Order: sequence, then structure tokens, then C-alpha cells
Amino acid sequence: MKKETRKIFAAFLAVVLTLSLCPWALADYKAEMGTAPEGDYAGKTVILHSNDVHGEIMGYAYIAAMKTAFQEKGADVILADAGDFSQGDPNVSLTKGADAIDMMNAAGYDVATLGNHEFDFGYEQLRENLAKANFPVICADVFEGENTILPPTWTYEKDGLKIGFVGMETPETQTKVNPGLIQGIRFVSNINSGNALYTCAQEQIDALRNDGADIVIGLTHLGVDAESAPDGHRSVDLYHNTTGFDILLDGHSHTVMTEGEQGEPVQSTGTKFANIGVVVIDNASKKIESHYLIPTKVTETVEENGEEVEKVISELPKDEAVAAKAQEIIDRVNAEYGQVFAKSEILLNGERAPGNRTEETNLGDLITDAMVWKVLEVNRKDGKPAVLTMGDVSVDENHIVGITNGGGIRASIQPGDITRKDLNTVLPFGNTIAVVFVTGAELLEALEASTYATPEALGGYPQTFGIEFTLDTTKPYDQGDAYPESTYYKPASIQRVTISRINVEPFEPFDLNATYAVVTNDFCAAGGDTYYAFKNASAQFDTGIVMDEALMEYVETNLAGVISEEAYGEPRGDQTIILPADDGESEQGEQGGESGQGGQSGESGQAKKGCYVATSVYGSYDCPQVWTLRRFRDEVLGQTWYGRLFIRAYYAVSPTAVKLFGDCEWFREFFRDKLDTLVSNLQEDGFESSPYQDTDW
Repeated sequence: MKKETRKIFAAFLAVVLTLSLCPWALADYKAEMGTAPEGDYAGKTVILHSNDVHGEIMGYAYIAAMKTAFQEKGADVILADAGDFSQGDPNVSLTKGADAIDMMNAAGYDVATLGNHEFDFGYEQLRENLAKANFPVICADVFEGENTILPPTWTYEKDGLKIGFVGMETPETQTKVNPGLIQGIRFVSNINSGNALYTCAQEQIDALRNDGADIVIGLTHLGVDAESAPDGHRSVDLYHNTTGFDILLDGHSHTVMTEGEQGEPVQSTGTKFANIGVVVIDNASKKIESHYLIPTKVTETVEENGEEVEKVISELPKDEAVAAKAQEIIDRVNAEYGQVFAKSEILLNGERAPGNRTEETNLGDLITDAMVWKVLEVNRKDGKPAVLTMGDVSVDENHIVGITNGGGIRASIQPGDITRKDLNTVLPFGNTIAVVFVTGAELLEALEASTYATPEALGGYPQTFGIEFTLDTTKPYDQGDAYPESTYYKPASIQRVTISRINVEPFEPFDLNATYAVVTNDFCAAGGDTYYAFKNASAQFDTGIVMDEALMEYVETNLAGVISEEAYGEPRGDQTIILPADDGESEQGEQGGESGQGGQSGESGQAKKGCYVATSVYGSYDCPQVWTLRRFRDEVLGQTWYGRLFIRAYYAVSPTAVKLFGDCEWFREFFRDKLDTLVSNLQEDGFESSPYQDTDW
């Protein structure tokens, strides 16, 4: 960070500290941070835990070294993982999760549970992988026939202390994994069966307590996402509806937390070894005496050669043997997938929210363009327009559209060189391109179901090609019956989505009774996420074309190896989202060229109301001053763990300031003057005054 930026940073912290000027909203989860072990840990049992590692295999060297550090201080140490270790990066996905097991063996894990992504390569592959594990993997709520597919619990016992672990998998797995890969597997769910998930967990808690367990720990892959709340499938819901859990070590939502919003003892480390979770148990009292998170790295934004780069200023030690094993895998993958084949002039937005799970993105456009292009290329003959046929159903090129689920897009593409590994990181599941034949009514149902939670993030959110539609989030989702074997609900009527036209050029009016060919991925075609309408379609076929290979070919062939600002600098603008405005009125804006300035910025009315003081004094959320402050938040404050903690700590003060003084003209004048000065200084230090146009908010 430049000297002047440091001065402004310090001034900004002081202003926010005293006057509460944070113009953004953050989830209210407490996250206690600690440091490496100091002092004597004799007579203590320490649980070190991870979750949602997603292929960050070098992180195993951190947790292995941390285990040794606690042992050297006298502690007994248990290593635990709360799922999603098999997929997310080519370093593990290229071996379908097998290398993840090898790394966990090397690090010395004692117990783990399953995440939904453990099933991405199919149940048989999972069984093959787990057969190589030197540690028990437990799961109480996934059944094959009348029996759980894995032991539901594991007990640790030493020196009179008995700790029981209960493994719990998210019921959402049944729609977050290709249904064709998990046939015959049943996931316990509260949908259509009352409190089945809670009953399942309670039975295991009671069994452990009856067996003499002093402490019972939930090793859960449930998360705290809002989309899981209606059916009570979150970890905090599990805690409130059971008796006997001492703490839940959680995963799935990638949340950094040491307790829930209501103080629930739920701890989660985030993702990709950003932190290591610690639970300290006193063996004599047989009680948990503390729990916290330890960041693996502390970073700082600095200027080098005229560019701002992220620099690690402190880092946890690594176990040399585990690090060497990880590096061996990384080198092998880089040799195979690390060659540059193209370049991008722009940042392609692979974020969750605001991003591919909340709105149209430039990366979503690129991927769906590539999918449809490849299918058309294969089916065009003698220069004539393509016709897609399945049995008695034929669809011409003007009625071919594309949809892929936003949850399948897992990373951004940075400006600069692009490698095959980059594309495999964006699309790590190995999905193939499928074609589904649906009526206009079925297409509309799929869009309505897949945007039911918008503006909240949803994995099923549609990234599209050739469908121009409007989504009115001010209207309620008319929830019907649950889709079969799903945690999602069919729309009883179409309330929110209106399709205006189909195709790119020539545009076609949308027809409820017409037949459309939807180019999608095999996951959605099988009814994954919210796409049961596709599973139930009259006809479909799988092309066998792998998505990342189609994307690579499209960039090489159709874009001549360059993803340009002109072609993909902004989202195409096919989707219009009407959001609730702060004053209760509806507010409409298009996704695309004006996405940084109008009502549609990919954030809900609830999020906008979090721009408390800044919005109050400027009278608008979408103004240059607020956007400059938000950019400063992302580029400076948000880049370090202590900056993020600072934001979280002082965000809570802002609503109080507005409630007390928001109607007073002196308040607005005073703070507007202070903020104008601050923003002016930021702009002089290199921050633009125009709204920040990058799409990775």
C-alpha cells in the first residue's frame, strides 16, 4: 500500500470508528480469531477442523504443522473435516477426488463427514475413494435401502474423556448432484416428512450419550445459507431442534463464523483453508473451554512496479513432508494443464453473489455462448442452419436457447493469460453438454423455479443464451408442491418471470405452446438444482461434449484466442431484474451496460438498506461517492483478515446513527462534508470517481 494510501486508510478507520460511516452490509456472524498455540496444553484435547477445502491441497500442510505445534505443547489432537474436499480445483478433480484422500491421509486426519461435492463423480467413485482413507468418514442421514451408507458416528476415547462425533450431510445434495449418479441413495430431509433431519440427528446424539459420551460434536455439512432456511436444513436449525450437541463444526455455506446469529455454538472456517478451526477441551472438567479460528495467511495490498498486488505479510508454518506431497500433485497438474492457449482483456465474473447466483454475468454469457455455439457447429451441415432432432421432435435454429446453472460456475477468469487449468477451475465438475426439448410453458416454469429466491443467491440461477426475460422480485414466489426427491418447490403459478423474446437475431416472440431445444449441462438435464422441468421433459440427449473443452474451443476458434472488452466487457443485457426499492417502490434496471449505475446492481433491497449513513447523506445508493467507498472497501479494507474484521465490527453501529439522527439536516450536511473530503482524498490517491464497473461485486 502506498504511503498516502496508508494515511488515508488510517484516517478512514478513525472516521468509521468514531462516526460509523460504513456504507455496506455484512452478515452478522461472530468470528473469534486466535493465534498459534502458546503456553502449556497438557491435559487438553484440541480439535483442529477444516471444511470446504475444494482442492486447496497446500492447506493440508498448514493443519498438519498446527497439529504438531499443539502436540508439542502437550495437547492430544484430533483432525476433523466437515466435507467438500473432493472437488473444486484440478489438483483434486482430475483424479475424481482420490488425491484429496491421499492428502488427508498424509496430514493425519482422524475423522471426516461428507459434503455434497463428494458425490459429484458418482456414488461408486466415492466408495472407491473412501476405501483408501486411513480415517473414518461418518454420515448419519444418507441411506442405501434401510442402512446408512457410512457409519453415522465416531467416538474418540482417551484418558477417561469420551467425545462422540455425528456426521450430517446436507439434504440439498439430492438436487446439487447429477441425480443419475446417485440413484438408489436417499437423503433424509424435512420436506414432506416433518422433522426427519432433526429426528435422525437426535437418535445419534442419544445413542452417544447413552454410551457415555462426555461431549457430542456435530460434524455437519449444512451451512447457514438463506436458501436452506425454509425447510430447516441449516446447521443453526439443527442445533435449535435437537438437544445434546456441544458444538457444530460446519461446512457448505463457506461462512467464517464461531457462532450463529443467535449465539449458537456453530463454527465454520470459510473455504480453501482461509482459516483453521480450533476447539480446546479440558480433559479434567470434560468441557469445551474455548473455540476460535486461526488465519493461515495475513495479506496486504502493496504497489509494485506501478501495480497493486496482494502480498503475504505473515503465514502459518507448513509441514515439510505434507507440503512436498502437495507440490508434487500441483506440479503434475500444471504440467498437464498449465499451458497458455488464450488471453482475456477483462475480468470475467465467477463470483457467487453478486454474481452467477444472483444475476447475468459476462462469464455466464461466455459459457452459454460456447455451449450453444458448439452444439450448432456440430449440427450445421453444408452451411445450412442447424436442426436438432430427437425421435419425432425437431427444432430449428431460431428456437434453440441455452441455460446453465450459476452454481456450476466456480471461479473468475482474471485478465491476462488463460490456461486449461483456469477453465477447469471455472468448470470443475466434468459436466457434458445436453439438449432438452421442452415446451414454452416448461421453459417458463424452469426459469420461475430457478429464480424463486432472487435477489438472494441461488445455485440454480440461470445464466442464459437467447432468452430475453424480466424477473420481478417484488412479486412473491407462488410455492407449490415439492418436486419429487428434491428440496425445491414447483411454482403453483408463474408470477415473477416474463419471457419477451427468444433467440438472438432474428428475434422470435415467445410462445408457451412452441417447442424449444435448451442447450444445458447434464446436471440440469437430469433435474439438478431447480430444473425438474428438464428431467420431466418429453425428450433429451447428451452430446458427450465436455463443457470446459467446448469453452476452450470456442475461445480458440470463434474468438481467435482473445476474450475482448468489446465482446464480453459487460453482460449482454438479456435479463432485467426488478428489485424492491428502499422506499417500498419497485425499481427496475437492466443487467448489462448500465449495471453499475442503475437500480440493478445485483443487490437486494435489503442489502441496499445496509448503506445506512452514506445513502442517508447523499440521498442515493447509486452515486459516485458510495461506489468509491465500496471500491475502497473491496480493494483495501476487504483484502486483509483484520480489515474484514474491522468492517464486520463497525458495520453494526451504522443503523443506530441513522435511527438517531437520519432526519436531521445538520446530520446530513455534517456527514456529507466529511464524506466528500474523504472521497476526494481517495480519488486523489488513485480511486476513480465514476461508479466501479467491474462485475465481480
